[in-house]
Amino acid sequence: MATETLTHTGKDGKGILITAPAMKQLANLMQQQGSGSVLRVGVRSGGCSGMSYTMDFIDAAEIQGDDERYSYEPADAPSFEVVCDPKSLLYIYGMQLDFSTELIGGGFNFTNPNASQTCGCGSSFAV
Repeated sequence: MATETLTHTGKDGKGILITAPAMKQLANLMQQQGSGSVLRVGVRSGGCSGMSYTMDFIDAAEIQGDDERYSYEPADAPSFEVVCDPKSLLYIYGMQLDFSTELIGGGFNFTNPNASQTCGCGSSFAV
């Protein structure tokens, strides 16, 4: 089975690269969250390599004034918005978000061009 390598960026052509399988999964999850929700991505201290990725659904009312906002428009699902705080964006700008249904190693996977070191779990990194 061939893996789709098509990636999507925000409407402005910037932001986090999201592969087709991740777009499909995020669109499904966003529909379950209901209207008025957005996906917040970021980083925090901790994890095996020093920093770890965060992803969470928040209410659109929680978007901060300095957050970067990116709109994604999947071909076969409603559009959704991803927000990221400026500090986290320094570490993850250009990152690719993928999704796998494999039994081992499945779920969301991050490929970060800014990371100098990553751990085996794929959810933490160092710069």
